[in-house]
Amino acid sequence: MSDNWESWLAAGLRILLIMAIAMTTRWVVRRAVTRLIARLNREDPENRRLGRGALRQNSERRRQRSEAIGSVLRSAASMLILGTAGLMVLSELGVQLGPLMASAGVAGVAIGFGARSLVQDVLSGMFMLLEDQYGVGDSIDVGEATGTVLEIGLRVTTLRGASGEVWYVRNGEIKRVGNLSQGWSTALVDVEVPADADVEGLRKLIAEVGVGLSRAEPWHELLWEPVEYLGVESVSAESMLVKVTAKTQPGRATDVERELRWRLKRALDAAGLVNSEPVPLPLGAQGGPRGPGAPAEPAAAE
Repeated sequence: MSDNWESWLAAGLRILLIMAIAMTTRWVVRRAVTRLIARLNREDPENRRLGRGALRQNSERRRQRSEAIGSVLRSAASMLILGTAGLMVLSELGVQLGPLMASAGVAGVAIGFGARSLVQDVLSGMFMLLEDQYGVGDSIDVGEATGTVLEIGLRVTTLRGASGEVWYVRNGEIKRVGNLSQGWSTALVDVEVPADADVEGLRKLIAEVGVGLSRAEPWHELLWEPVEYLGVESVSAESMLVKVTAKTQPGRATDVERELRWRLKRALDAAGLVNSEPVPLPLGAQGGPRGPGAPAEPAAAE
């Protein structure tokens, strides 16, 4: 009887030691991962000194990406440590691990086969986060849906479309991604002028408008390169079409295009470079419907 108590006591102490070591190891690993993620989220002083035209990191994007990766690392470490400790405890209790591992293997294969779409979604989400294919705030095109990224999960990516709709896209179904917010964007503006306009004078006028835009706020932050005159795109008997371009901050090309069109229109009006005279409205159209006291239309000449 005393031998049994001694063996039970020794086994209990060994189990407690295993659990204590496992919990301590788990706490140390999770704390190390948390500190690593906090260090990654800390703003780099070098980023605050970046000038105009450099790629600024989105803090929310970096935070969500690093937290998702940290969550995966913490969960994987916990499963590995606690799983190993559980097997060691079962071995101390006298459980035969061979049949148990065989049964667990068969069950794992069955569960993996049934949840293969879930596994595919999670693996795809992990690789998307690790490769930084897109982040929160990016405008992306994933084929079936296009919009701004609201949230990135290991299984689902949430987008908000241009009309306000919210799309929930499974990561495993994303076959290709077009990121409209990485690197830089290009603003393209077509300018139509009379066919007999002075091309050299038009080039100088566009250059002056570009310089004024690059010195104005907030456009000097959005423009990453000077406005460039590409040249004549097409010529007809009545008009000539020239193309103007500018490299802008990602996702801000539309705003720059609108402002550039407005400034070019104002400059062209001031220079007298209009394509055609305004078309007069039909009689009575400017003042609404003709009333009973309105003068009659002149009779057609016979």
